[in-house]
Amino acid sequence: MMKELNQLPIPLLLWYRENARVLPWRSDPTPYRVWISEIMLQQTRVAAVLDYYRRFLEAVPTVADLAALPEDALMKLWQGLGYYSRARNLQKAARQIMENFGGVFPNTYDGIRSLAGVGDYTAGAVASIAFGLPVPAVDGNVLRVVTRVTGDAGDITAPAVKRRITEALRQIIPTEAPGQFNQAMMELGATVCLPNGAPLCGRCPAAEFCRARLEDRIGQLPVKAPKKARRIERRSVYLIVSEQGVALRRRPDKGLLAGLWEYPNELAEEGAIPALLGLEQEELVPAGQGRHIFTHIEWRMQAWTARIPAEALPESWVWADRQALARDYAVPNAFQAFRDFVDRQLGYF
Repeated sequence: MMKELNQLPIPLLLWYRENARVLPWRSDPTPYRVWISEIMLQQTRVAAVLDYYRRFLEAVPTVADLAALPEDALMKLWQGLGYYSRARNLQKAARQIMENFGGVFPNTYDGIRSLAGVGDYTAGAVASIAFGLPVPAVDGNVLRVVTRVTGDAGDITAPAVKRRITEALRQIIPTEAPGQFNQAMMELGATVCLPNGAPLCGRCPAAEFCRARLEDRIGQLPVKAPKKARRIERRSVYLIVSEQGVALRRRPDKGLLAGLWEYPNELAEEGAIPALLGLEQEELVPAGQGRHIFTHIEWRMQAWTARIPAEALPESWVWADRQALARDYAVPNAFQAFRDFVDRQLGYF
């Protein structure tokens, strides 16, 4: 492994100098900005993050602002990015910084690693990029690059393999440019050593010594254990309207989409919500179908709509008109398929 990796830093950094994408968190890599970007980029493409990142920093430009932000406002800022626990952990971490670090972002790996929602990769990224500490940042892009360059056939989902690769990188990371090195590794994985489809080996600074290319094993690496099959849930979604808007309810504080506002829904076989609203099945009109994939669950949804008197709404639910939906309530992307229908319904009053 080390033979190939020892050859990597110089050509990689020269390549990065010429090919790095211009991104807002790179132009001003303060600890706060780097941290926000790294959390947003978890399981989310760069292109999808850019507008969210700009709006987020405009609304909450400092750790103190984030710590003090009302939760509903935080969820509204995050609406559409998914994995909402990331946003809650950001705020928990901001409050930790205010309470445990005097409002100053911690400047050690261990201090950063102690923050809520921060794992080894994020701690390494912030420590190296914002503080110049020679700590590796090993994510999926980096694992793919290293296993291909070195021909490592270990299962990258195995903690021991990730530890081995992290330690190998620790030995070669340039102490004078650790942040540049880590970003270059991520950039190479994201733009050249691609996860889906053929990698662009002709553009790769490691092509001359990459074992996967030289041994014609690109399609075999990295090795990754197959994921468990997702559980499929068939759900009924109720788009209930009145002259005051569309009905929303808040999800439980724990579990999937915790604490977010949603169109009322349940497992298709339950049928409890129409009974709660005093509706018979024949009063419900089909309003479209949707599908959403979470990490371990797939929702297959049938929407139904009905109009009820405003006063018939259950006590803990709310009516939301167009303005309130846009300004106050973060409805998850899981219900994206029904937004046009709801918008049309709200346009009638």
